[in-house]
Amino acid sequence: MSVKERLLGSERLVKWIKYVLYTQIVIAVLAIILGLIEHHSLSSYQNGIYNSLEEAFDDIQLAITLLQGVGILSLLAFIASALLIVPWIYRANDNARQLGAQNMSYTPAWSIAYYVIPIFNLWKPYQAMKEIWISSHNSSHWHAGKTPLILPLWWGLWIISNLLGQSIFRLSATAESLPELYNLNLLSQLSNIVDIPLALVTLAMITAIQRMQCKRVND
Repeated sequence: MSVKERLLGSERLVKWIKYVLYTQIVIAVLAIILGLIEHHSLSSYQNGIYNSLEEAFDDIQLAITLLQGVGILSLLAFIASALLIVPWIYRANDNARQLGAQNMSYTPAWSIAYYVIPIFNLWKPYQAMKEIWISSHNSSHWHAGKTPLILPLWWGLWIISNLLGQSIFRLSATAESLPELYNLNLLSQLSNIVDIPLALVTLAMITAIQRMQCKRVND
């Protein structure tokens, strides 16, 4: 298969990645709105409007049910994005090599595998993506290439999103008191807010790399 044919396959992946990431943004906005309703209910209970948390939650049962549904949709969208972005990363790394980049430190397989290896997943995926970006821009002198701001921005948002997700998972298993429920609501809102720029930056990064590789093969 030629590089041009490989890039056409990557283009199709990018198209679907765009749809899924936009869906994630819509889901995050819905979650923020429903989370604000939940926060208002908790505040009302704290201010004595309701006699119990159960009474407060009964009053917003529809919003809670919708929030649970949005949570399921968010998980499905995350899985869908992973199933699309993972093969794109593999192809982007391989395409960079096919376009002339030599002595890259990360193979297509390892550029993916490091995402799931503890400790190494804190920095190795970022370094692998940086290699893909720089070598896609200039294969001949990619070792001397500069790191664009979008890469540390993307990775910073990714790390924050993952830390918030882990904190939410742990707290959701035990949260019963009002302070714990407040903290869970706050963390969930922060997570949803972070997910919006993360999706936008991820899409911008992927699109830019794809554009650079297409430009190289057409020059």
